[in-house]
Amino acid sequence: MPIDWQPSASFDALRLRAALNARIRAFFEARGVVEVETPVMSLAGNTDPNIASFSLEFSGRTDGASRTRWLRTSPEYPLKRLLAAGFGDCYELGRVFRDGEAGGRHNPEFTMLEWYRLGWDHHRLVDETVELIRQALALVDRSATLERVRYRDLYRRELGLDPMTASDESLLDALGDVVIDPAGLTRDDWLDLLMTHRLQPAFPVDRMTAVTDYPASQCALARIAPDEDGTPVAQRFELYLGPLELANGYHELSDAAEQGARFDRDRAVRGSRGDAVPPRDDRLLGALASGFPDCAGVALGVDRLLMAMLGTNRIADVLAFDFARA
Repeated sequence: MPIDWQPSASFDALRLRAALNARIRAFFEARGVVEVETPVMSLAGNTDPNIASFSLEFSGRTDGASRTRWLRTSPEYPLKRLLAAGFGDCYELGRVFRDGEAGGRHNPEFTMLEWYRLGWDHHRLVDETVELIRQALALVDRSATLERVRYRDLYRRELGLDPMTASDESLLDALGDVVIDPAGLTRDDWLDLLMTHRLQPAFPVDRMTAVTDYPASQCALARIAPDEDGTPVAQRFELYLGPLELANGYHELSDAAEQGARFDRDRAVRGSRGDAVPPRDDRLLGALASGFPDCAGVALGVDRLLMAMLGTNRIADVLAFDFARA
């Protein structure tokens, strides 16, 4: 049986990745944002019910600590610990790992860029993220316009429903001919399906779409505050280039008690589904409790950005060796 040993990406794609990495580093150096490296393995894992983590067993000395370690799904927690310690604006460009995600647009290991800005909110961070993407697109002689739209306004305009108040039945009806097994799905799942199946596919390829101010139930690690209508919303954004989601940013939550409660709710959901329940990151909670600075942070999928730059729907086209050839 022949062994498929050749790379999955072209040499031009690999050279473009190198050029993009250099552009990213120059972008942040010019802005005084420092590159750091943080652990890939941790005692704690990501508790998000929609993200599956890899774990491994360490065979050496642990001084009584658990032998089970979790591969990071993002560098968020250690970066926030650096912020709490007083390090200042920083970023990391490196590999992250998510179990069960392999296919046309997904690879179990991929490259994430994550950075934090002290004293900023999510709206200001949209501006910087857009500028970085525009500089990346310039490497392939492309440009893109920008539309900013509130989550609520997007659903009202495109689907004719208010995502904050519409009934679950209305959300299901809005999916139209998209057939999904409803077993075990929550309201937020229906909203996500409307985004991925009805809204994203229609985003123009030459436009960046910055969607802001999500339902409070989708807060993740973002702050919650009332919008102009008085409705509590999560102070976060997602940025798309065409139909591809590239970045997810927050005005970061600094309340340790609230973050711990969110971790516990996530772990309860995971337990009810029979999923693995990673330990919550008490070191992060300790960092938040110590006096976490007001800041905004964002994670950007570098492979997704490269896919958009090259106009491909296959993540294999931007990886030296994708999961099937690793």
